[in-house]
Amino acid sequence: MSADFAPINLTNHFLIAMPGLSDELFGRSVVFMCEHSERGALGLVINKPSDILLPRLFEKVDLRMGRDDLAKLPVFQGGPVQTERGFVLHEAVSGEGESVYASTLSIPGGLEMTTSKDVLEAMASGAGPRRVFVSLGYASWGQGQLESEITENSWLTVEADPNLIFDAPVEERYERAMSLLGGLQPWMLSPDAGHA
Repeated sequence: MSADFAPINLTNHFLIAMPGLSDELFGRSVVFMCEHSERGALGLVINKPSDILLPRLFEKVDLRMGRDDLAKLPVFQGGPVQTERGFVLHEAVSGEGESVYASTLSIPGGLEMTTSKDVLEAMASGAGPRRVFVSLGYASWGQGQLESEITENSWLTVEADPNLIFDAPVEERYERAMSLLGGLQPWMLSPDAGHA
């Protein structure tokens, strides 16, 4: 870890792209941070839907969608890494302190991120977690990279609100994430903010 950065842990936080960030994938994005440590960070972009709906993803893995409540749910572009792999962010469904699904990362704050097919199989049978967010791919940062981007004014950070992930209309997620910063709106921020 570079001596330039005080250790921070942004697990269970949102990264909100600064208005001046013009990157095609990350411009106006909100990233839910699943894991952040001195080794790096992993997150899912929660406001960039693909043109695939969840039932189509299920067909691709030879499953039939067993839940009408998820039939119109889009699959999201979670980030540029492993874009062929599915990631399911969901409320914790655990027994005795351990997740009921294989390959699950427990996230402080009550969410879990599962990469194994068994969570999809549970959903196909009509069960599974009640609220889900499904993406293909994820975003990652190497050691010190995210901290560097934050000091360069690429990202704002705020504690995550699960309701924004699961319930907010996709087109409102960026502004709603900004409002978690105490009513801040994108137009209030200069795209070329600097350091004093």
